[in-house]
Amino acid sequence: MDDEKLLVIYYDYMKARVYVTFKSTVLDPQGQTIQRALNGLGHTSIAGVRQGKFFDIEIAPGAERAQAESEMNQIAQDVLANPVIEEYRVEFLE
Repeated sequence: MDDEKLLVIYYDYMKARVYVTFKSTVLDPQGQTIQRALNGLGHTSIAGVRQGKFFDIEIAPGAERAQAESEMNQIAQDVLANPVIEEYRVEFLE
């Protein structure tokens, strides 16, 4: 019987998570609908819900952290969020 060898390839990717939500001054009808549904299901302690989205982004091996942070903020502002009605937050996952 031939020995099977397991080849493990490890890439040292940095990962960023970008959260995008409506600004607090913008109405969130979907969040309001979810809150009403939860209240209707008996979860009466729920006073409010704000919905949002997040993006997980892999950054190429060897990228410098400071450059990646700058790039992620630029991408979030220019592409992922509408700065008129949304705000964003970038986190790096270790």
